[in-house]
Amino acid sequence: MIKLKPSVLPGILWLIISTVLLTLPGSALPKEDFFDKVYFDKWVHIGMFAIMVVLWCWAMLKKYTAPGSLKRIFFFMALIWLSYGIVMEFVQLFFIKNRSFDIGDIAADAVGSFAGLFYSMKRYIKK
Repeated sequence: MIKLKPSVLPGILWLIISTVLLTLPGSALPKEDFFDKVYFDKWVHIGMFAIMVVLWCWAMLKKYTAPGSLKRIFFFMALIWLSYGIVMEFVQLFFIKNRSFDIGDIAADAVGSFAGLFYSMKRYIKK
C-alpha cells in the first residue's frame, strides 16, 4: 500500500472549496423543505469543518512529532478553523446577498471542528 506524506495541499484545496461554498449567494442555494426538516445545512457544516480540521492536523504531522506538541497543535487547528467559521458567518451577514448570520451554523462548525480534533487525536497521535 502506498503511504502518503503529509502535505498542506489537501487542506488548501479544501479551504478554497469551503470558502466558495460559504460565499455562494443565497439565491444559488436549493430551497427544499425536506432539507430543512433534516437540518441538512447543519450536517454540511459539521462535515466541512471536520474534514478541514483533519486535513490540517494531518498536514502538521510533517512538522511536529512529539505527542504533547501535536496535541497542542491539533487543538490550535480546531480553534483556528472554528474561528474561520465564525468569521465566515459575519462575511455572509455583511457581504453576501441573501445570506444571513446563523448561530446554529457556528454551533455546527464547532461540533465539526471538535469531531475532527477527536478523530485526529485518535488517528495520528501514537501513545
